[in-house]
Amino acid sequence: MRKYLLILLACICFPCSWAFGQNVEEEETYTREFTYGINFNSNGGLIGGLMIKSAYHLTNNWYQFWAIEGVEVKHPKEYRYQNVNTGANFVFGKSNYFFVLRPEYGREYTFFKKAAESGVQVNGIAAIGPSIGIQAPYYIDYDRSRYVYNPQTRTYYRTGEMIVASEPYDPAIHNDALILGSSGPFKGLGDPTFKVGAHVKAGVSFEYGRYMESVTGIEVGMVYEAFTDKIPIIPVAEQSSHFTSVYLTLYYGRRR
Repeated sequence: MRKYLLILLACICFPCSWAFGQNVEEEETYTREFTYGINFNSNGGLIGGLMIKSAYHLTNNWYQFWAIEGVEVKHPKEYRYQNVNTGANFVFGKSNYFFVLRPEYGREYTFFKKAAESGVQVNGIAAIGPSIGIQAPYYIDYDRSRYVYNPQTRTYYRTGEMIVASEPYDPAIHNDALILGSSGPFKGLGDPTFKVGAHVKAGVSFEYGRYMESVTGIEVGMVYEAFTDKIPIIPVAEQSSHFTSVYLTLYYGRRR
């Protein structure tokens, strides 16, 4: 009985799968695709960065693409401290932000194509390209007001007006109690140091959407990146010239 059931299921599934294959083959193959999205990765905190990609059809299920990503790379030892007086946050020991631009060329292979008005498309992705690192000083807002010690109360009190200076953070000279918070990443971009490297990426994307010309999907994978010099994000911690991360990208776009 079991043998006949298997034969019956095979007879039912084979025509269905053949028809599905015919529908996929009859779908019009797109020649160009433009997408953009938000990147999340294990080295970038809550939101890692942004990406833009343009893909072109080569032959059969193969596509080539050019893309550029902009991400922030953080040190795994980063820890946010909070000033008990102001509530502002800063990263203890951090001396530099590190941002990376990743122009890349890659190939994409479609394993399963999406049907005209439903379904999920599955693609395999591999890419390689240079990495342009931008090292920017980590600035803090520091209280430079004049304080006088009161031996009776054993406390310090400020004399005169409050003076706040934005300075590159140096844990050797800055008192944690007088740090009012981070000045933000844009403050240090006026004094950048550039680092040169390269990266490789491999991943899988899952696309879905009601119409073939509309692209909505997620991409997951891994990136390995290496630079010619070690990156001093937190000088007192272990420094490295290479980084490995797991990423997830949410993207949207159009194809034609």
